[in-house]
Amino acid sequence: MSLFSAISVSASGMEAQRVRAELIAGNLANADTTRTPEGGPYRRRDAVFTTAPVEGSFAEGSVADGSFAESLAAAGVRVASISVDAGEPERRYLPGHPDADKDGYVAFPKIHPPEEMVDLMGASRGYEANVAAIATVKDMIGRSLDLFK
Repeated sequence: MSLFSAISVSASGMEAQRVRAELIAGNLANADTTRTPEGGPYRRRDAVFTTAPVEGSFAEGSVADGSFAESLAAAGVRVASISVDAGEPERRYLPGHPDADKDGYVAFPKIHPPEEMVDLMGASRGYEANVAAIATVKDMIGRSLDLFK
């Protein structure tokens, strides 16, 4: 893997963690939303990641037949899909609430703020790790150029 491919891998990781953090922020913001345009309470969303080939890796051009090159090709990450919680919403007894059913129960999203905050910290740490990896590669490139002076 070339140094530039390593930057591309980390950049793809940063993008994926950014999407994840946005989804988590939306979950936290809508933790008490009982009515949506689609009907019913807000549904928790989460990013599903998958590997993605990185353009322009050194391994792609290093072997003519491509068999060995495929095993060395740099793989980044991308958001494959956004999963929406399809489970039953949490029901709370609030008879005076405008969204209460005939029995006085209101459907709330199954969102637990402490778990969402832990997920948000994980997304933040993942983003920071990718920033650190890019900084390290940048330093390596700079030192390589210094050798040619």
